[in-house]
Amino acid sequence: MERLRTLIDGNDLIVAPVALNPLMARMAVEAGFKAVYMSGGSLGWVKCNTEATITLPEMVDIAIDMRTVSDVPIVLDAGGGWGDPAHIHRTIKMTEAAGFDAIEIEDQLLPRRFHHHVGIEHLVPADFMVSKIREAVAARRDPNLIIIGRTNSLRIADMDDALRRSEAYKAAGADMLFIHTRNPEEMRIIGERLPPPLMIFAPEDGFAVSELSPADLAGLGFRLAASSGSAFVAMYKAVRQSYECLANGTIDPLLGKGGTVAEMRAARVTAGLDELLEIEKRTMGED
Repeated sequence: MERLRTLIDGNDLIVAPVALNPLMARMAVEAGFKAVYMSGGSLGWVKCNTEATITLPEMVDIAIDMRTVSDVPIVLDAGGGWGDPAHIHRTIKMTEAAGFDAIEIEDQLLPRRFHHHVGIEHLVPADFMVSKIREAVAARRDPNLIIIGRTNSLRIADMDDALRRSEAYKAAGADMLFIHTRNPEEMRIIGERLPPPLMIFAPEDGFAVSELSPADLAGLGFRLAASSGSAFVAMYKAVRQSYECLANGTIDPLLGKGGTVAEMRAARVTAGLDELLEIEKRTMGED
């Protein structure tokens, strides 16, 4: 599997779906993806809280589990980076130790506010974020680690502010810039005004209904599109439906009659049972 830095040096848009555990990482690879995104938002919902309460060691533990069974590049959604510029050094060192290929750091106030999820933002001053980016670069030991500077400025200010912040983060050493928007016209302006490589969120309903195709975005300088929640909400809907069908004594329409056995077989293949059985047979014999 290629490192993410090598992938974004090309001319294509790399789409990274959310992955929150080793099985999801392997399923993403089976579907043909070349990178995955560890979303703090989706992980917060899994833990019945929000990303404001997620800690770096929690995400590191998940990454180690994922890296144990897959070499797919992982992008870490680090929120505000878990501290001030001085604290960023430990954040970067743990990020590298866990095997992440990229870390996305936002210019949000710490501690994070829950109402970030309903569109209310509290951003730190741009010069404070610049100090964080500089210290992230200073702490980096792996030259392949990609440092992504993100701003949510468009939610509370305007495009000029978002662009000024992004330009400052680039000057401070950020390898990739990310202005949070899903508005096609805003994406075009970002692509025209900022240098590649750029990051964006993938459309919530996928590219089939998007005004801008992956090729369009690549042409604008975008090299990474993270799908931060689609697979998570698909999992949520499927599990809820499964529980409801079991409780009501009905066949789950997602699986159909006999589907549970078939999908369990497929899951065991993804999880690597065949390889484990081969190892056991080779080392322990037939019995």
